[in-house]
Amino acid sequence: MSATAPFDWQSTPAAVWRRHRSGLRAIRRLDPVQWQDLKGIDRQQQALARNTERFLAGEPSNNALLWGSRGTGKSSLIKALLNRYKERGLRMIEVDKDDLVNLPEIVDDICDLPFRFVIFCDDLSFDVGESSYKALKSVLEGSLELPPENVRVYATSNRRHLMPEFMSDNLKSEMRDGELHPAEAIEEQVSLADRFGLQLSFYAFSQDVFLQAVDALFPQFDDREGLHREAIRFATAKGVRNGRTAQQFYRQFAGERELGKLK
Repeated sequence: MSATAPFDWQSTPAAVWRRHRSGLRAIRRLDPVQWQDLKGIDRQQQALARNTERFLAGEPSNNALLWGSRGTGKSSLIKALLNRYKERGLRMIEVDKDDLVNLPEIVDDICDLPFRFVIFCDDLSFDVGESSYKALKSVLEGSLELPPENVRVYATSNRRHLMPEFMSDNLKSEMRDGELHPAEAIEEQVSLADRFGLQLSFYAFSQDVFLQAVDALFPQFDDREGLHREAIRFATAKGVRNGRTAQQFYRQFAGERELGKLK
């Protein structure tokens, strides 16, 4: 089945690959997160926006890997990117790691279309023995055939190199003539991540940044001191300060009755 057959990409900004359908399904309800809603990741926003604007303009641009601590806005940044640029021709296809074997066929079906496509791989990582990353490699840099100019891959991961790293691999590295030669296993681990020309790191929020994220979710709340006290208590109980924790705090305390308890 052709991946693009059911689609009017003029009115469909995003789709997801479904293996049981052997094709794409239009995403019916896009996450409404907006660019200005994101807090504490200004550097990453600016870098990804510059890269995406070059891509949309047909100028040189990179595949992007967003890696780092959980819940720090990696996936939200990709979603906000689509909402920001979909009117300028950006289209997005979400592909699960287990479906990467189908990636060459997906790309074949969109490479001649008059839109710019980002293949979105969320929470991407590979375990020992997995081989599906090989299909991703060919799309990132091509093989005999160059990768299409209207397709880029944006991936998020908690792992910087996407693959597991073991102490035993480091012990197999050698020194030759004063130069360090990494073991073959390390070369394999790094080679996939190296294909992402733009790599953006994400870290757990400081308390100030966390409270900024909370304030953005409660713009009309008067008792900031009480709000911050409860937000810090909530984050301490969870053991992590990040954008996801701020959203969870909002969902728990957003009702008027709960807000009244904070005053």
